[in-house]
Amino acid sequence: MASNRLRLIVKTAVATALSLAAAAALVGWIVLESGWYNVAATQQHFQPVYTVLEKGMRESVRFHAREVATPPLADAARVVRGAHLYHQHCVQCHGAPGVAQSPVGKSMQPIPGPLVDAARRWQPRELYWITRHGIRMAGMPAWEFHLRDEQLWDLVAFLQQFPGQTRDSYRALVEESAASGQSPALSPARTVPNHPDVERGRMALTQYACQACHAIPGVTGPDTFVGPPLAGLSQRKYVAGVLPNTADNLARWIRVPHEIDPRTTMPTLGVTERDARDMAAYLLSQE
Repeated sequence: MASNRLRLIVKTAVATALSLAAAAALVGWIVLESGWYNVAATQQHFQPVYTVLEKGMRESVRFHAREVATPPLADAARVVRGAHLYHQHCVQCHGAPGVAQSPVGKSMQPIPGPLVDAARRWQPRELYWITRHGIRMAGMPAWEFHLRDEQLWDLVAFLQQFPGQTRDSYRALVEESAASGQSPALSPARTVPNHPDVERGRMALTQYACQACHAIPGVTGPDTFVGPPLAGLSQRKYVAGVLPNTADNLARWIRVPHEIDPRTTMPTLGVTERDARDMAAYLLSQE
């Protein structure tokens, strides 16, 4: 008798949970299809939503950065290089002492906060991880494919000194970097391994925003018809209708398309040799 009653209670609870889940899915679908949810950047997240997202981001960064080894960061030259990199690539969104964010940075939702106090809120290894990998759905880009590892740590070294900076001292650091020539180039040269890395190539395609124009197997992106879809690339006889379809020729096309076809609208993205080889390997591995 008691066992029958228990089974009835369990069945009722399961049925109720499934009914509630189905109702929630139906409501979500209705909201999605109706267009009621306002995606405009002129409307902020509700504070509880923002707080939950912020909490999730912080805990995720701390977990994934827990094993990153931090090099010495006190070298003055490293701080100067980091100041230049910050002024070149970060100030547009995050601002600096006496320097406002650009209109793009001011208008983003969620707002990219100032980094003057970042060293008080994050460990160096966490700042490195954020800079290298970016933050999904926050507008924070990943710099892994655009800056050397040493440069990422230069940025972190500068951020360690940021809380004590004034408008004048920040300007002096940036000017010192420019005067000393300590301004490492974006998209630096890298050692090219003997064998391309297919999975790294998939990631590189996302970091050079190739999916903005092309539909690429295994890469999430918008429905786009700007460039031809790249599925089945390994089955094509020619690259860009000109070169025999080999990994080397595809990598060359990715790096310098205008040298192969001066009339192409495909832009030169500053892809490094290693990244191009990995990207070509991934594309040729997809059916």
